[in-house]
Amino acid sequence: MLGLHQEYLVENLNEAGYPDSFTLTCPPGFNFAYDVVDRLGTETPNRRALVWCNDAGERRTLTFGEVAALSDQAASFFLSLGIRKGDRVLLILKRHYQFWYAILGLHKIGAVAVPATNQLKQYDLVFRLQEAGITAVVCTADGDIAAQVEAAEEETGTHLEKMLVRGARPGWHGFDEGVAEAAPFVRPAPADLPAVEDPMLLYFTSGTTAQPKMVVHDFSYPIAHIDTAKYWHKVDPEGLHLTLSETGWAKSVWGKLYGQWFLETGIYVYDFDRFDPEHLLQHIQDDGVTTFCAAPTVYRFLVQHDLSRYDLSRLQHCTIAGEAMNPVVYETFREKTGLELKEGYGQTETTLTVVTNYWQATKAGSMGTPSANYDVVLLTEDGHEAGPGDRGEICIRTPEGRRPIGLFAGYYLDTEATAARWHDGYYHTGDLAQKDEDGYFWYVGRTDDMIKTSGYRVGPFEVESVVMQHPAVVECAITGAPDEVRGTVVKATIVLGAGYEPSDALRREIQAFVKERTAPYKYPRVVEFVDAMPKTISGKIRRVEIRESTA
Repeated sequence: MLGLHQEYLVENLNEAGYPDSFTLTCPPGFNFAYDVVDRLGTETPNRRALVWCNDAGERRTLTFGEVAALSDQAASFFLSLGIRKGDRVLLILKRHYQFWYAILGLHKIGAVAVPATNQLKQYDLVFRLQEAGITAVVCTADGDIAAQVEAAEEETGTHLEKMLVRGARPGWHGFDEGVAEAAPFVRPAPADLPAVEDPMLLYFTSGTTAQPKMVVHDFSYPIAHIDTAKYWHKVDPEGLHLTLSETGWAKSVWGKLYGQWFLETGIYVYDFDRFDPEHLLQHIQDDGVTTFCAAPTVYRFLVQHDLSRYDLSRLQHCTIAGEAMNPVVYETFREKTGLELKEGYGQTETTLTVVTNYWQATKAGSMGTPSANYDVVLLTEDGHEAGPGDRGEICIRTPEGRRPIGLFAGYYLDTEATAARWHDGYYHTGDLAQKDEDGYFWYVGRTDDMIKTSGYRVGPFEVESVVMQHPAVVECAITGAPDEVRGTVVKATIVLGAGYEPSDALRREIQAFVKERTAPYKYPRVVEFVDAMPKTISGKIRRVEIRESTA
């Protein structure tokens, strides 16, 4: 082992050997693809980097030497298609192993990776192509997402360099073929390499009153995930870490790339379409997964099964994130496995912000304590720091404009939105919490109307914009509604137009209408028809009243 992370992490340990604090450092010109992956590929080329499998029985193991070489070839292929530093490239790759060397290839040439889920529809893609100025896409052939990309390309009148994975299609380059046949990669001259402050990643994140915003992270961002892997996931360098997230979400690079490879841990990738708890448990058993991270909904399904049927003896540590943890799920999982669930909290705009690190006592239902990487405070509405038991917004202090490693650089092309969240020396998360006497945070809710469901963040405006396109709908309000399995589901409260009557058939029709036009995870699982909406004196719909009526 090279101990690469120690070159970027300065620990201040207490008597028990745990860090009281730590400092992350980023050297000039840092590039994860060159300084971590290529170095591992040169010095430990045969070390296991990734184990991939799917439900069809296919398997592939990649070493660091192979990942370094494949990312070189991917970079060369991108360059041959005219992709250059600063270009935005959409990656829609589910959990395919090609994602890893595709994103690293983009890092090597300084192009901006824009990961996205394969659940997007034409409506979603049109917005992304236009707003981000996408010039190329690497896409899975699975499902109909490639057709959706083509439809969005035609609607916007753009020209995309389109690369397809796991299939062939007219008008698309074969990504695997292009990588295999690429000319030897020549590392760009220093002047052409990306600087640390250049954009590296762009994620679309949901808003409450408008379409998704574009979160930009620069080349220092991977370093901030060292503590994610070391202190929260507690990865075993000789083991396999599985984070279940699909690669279209920021959570995937939290648990499937940067921190894990800083710690030289093998990443385990289970590529599936439909979640099946029994299949997941079988994979964890058969391949000896040692550390595991998933959303609370996944654990809710797992504890409903007889876990004694599976040999989980190699599983050492489990973590949970995405929404507030149910204490009952925590206790049931601990009783069945002997393992505690350590919760973590962060956003697309941040890295791990509040956490129960592996050595800390777990308080079931608590988010944990502030990460040492950020100066986290709870601010009341009047701007004062909240005391124990008081409610406040989770904020990150950034005095004199100093930006800690891991905090986003801003919303792309939207200084107004950036200033609305990041002002007066604080980044405002929009999430509310309470702090107890021991310094543990307890999630309360949002300062806005954002919905967190099964680990997804859904903005009401996105869904309302689609529902309102249905001819039967006159008014619509999207809110969250409690659900025993998913914690929260999307609910549509609808006023119908003249000539339409409430019915189960119309409810199903509206749900199918939304599924066909935007990502399926956004569709309203609950639809309620009402005669009139609760409104303010100025005519704005009072979502808070709708939420309270369904709590």
